[in-house]
Amino acid sequence: MVDVTVIIPTLNEEDSIEICIKKIQSVFDKYNLNGEIIVSDSSTDKTPEIAKKLGARVVFPDKKGYGYAYIYAFKYARGKYIIMGDGDNTYDFLEIPKLLRPLQRGEADFVIGTRLKGKIMPGAMPWLHRYIGNPLLTFILNLFFKIGVSDAHCGFRAITKEALSKLNLRTHGMEFASEMLIEAARKNLRVVEVPITYYPRKGSSKLHSFRDGWRHLKFMLIQAPDWLYILPSITSFTIGLITITLGYLKLKTPVYIPGTYSMIAGSLLIILAIQLATLGLYAKIYGEKIGYYKTGTIQWLKKYLTLERGILLGLLFFLLGVSHIIYLAIILIIKGYRGLPFKGEYMFGFTFVVIGVQIIFSSFIISMMLEDFHD
Repeated sequence: MVDVTVIIPTLNEEDSIEICIKKIQSVFDKYNLNGEIIVSDSSTDKTPEIAKKLGARVVFPDKKGYGYAYIYAFKYARGKYIIMGDGDNTYDFLEIPKLLRPLQRGEADFVIGTRLKGKIMPGAMPWLHRYIGNPLLTFILNLFFKIGVSDAHCGFRAITKEALSKLNLRTHGMEFASEMLIEAARKNLRVVEVPITYYPRKGSSKLHSFRDGWRHLKFMLIQAPDWLYILPSITSFTIGLITITLGYLKLKTPVYIPGTYSMIAGSLLIILAIQLATLGLYAKIYGEKIGYYKTGTIQWLKKYLTLERGILLGLLFFLLGVSHIIYLAIILIIKGYRGLPFKGEYMFGFTFVVIGVQIIFSSFIISMMLEDFHD
């Protein structure tokens, strides 16, 4: 039986792959581990030849991408424990025992190194990554998904094969690092951090700071519809409702004097809130159907917000709005078609009409999305 599988994704690492493999082999020998090394290679240089000569198993992913290199290699792994690390010698594979220890003791299912609580050698990490990008993206990840790590993008990791089999990993790019942690949190894996040392890389960097940072942020936002849609919807609705209510009641505050334009703004904010809320529902349904996460949204919609109830709710708002518009029309007729002065409180009727139409048509889309969902 294989104790440990070490997987190294490589892209033109001929200057450093030999050092990495020899370090791993020395760990296997020192700790009497039955281990294997898998190099998941997309190189155009001599990296695969060097790796094969040193006894590593080289596999060639049929697609490009950091994440895909791992996903492709995972199916070849036979070890009880799987170590992940880059082939540029930035991570010291002599520290593998640090990552293995919590797994072997049964204290964790997934171990991730932390450079920010460990030691970063001079020139190893650009200041933009160290003090802005990495801390900011890690903060957002912890805020959205309650993971509690200090260095979300550290690529030196260890996981049990059993735990890995529970993760629904799909992304092919650098955002794979975030996806793995998000999936670990969703599957309730025990995640432990250990401090490591981070060294300057050999060869040219493959990272693109802003592009890769955006890919991480984009992925996290897509995976967190409550933060992307629902929270902004609640905020927009609350501000809009307060604004339009104060305007209707003509209540002045030290920071707000109601008027026609503020009433229009309040109306638009409420309409925007309904739009964001429906987009959030679409996102939750889609995400749950393809297996990203389980929120219970589908079951709740099927139980409480059927198509018929959605149509009735939309009609209620629509008819309230139409009633107010008819009231305005009657006043216009009584005044001999001389026209009505434009007032902000007239926005209530038009707002209700728009909301009603939104709810009715959104109910049809939601119903269509739920049609092929089976319990």
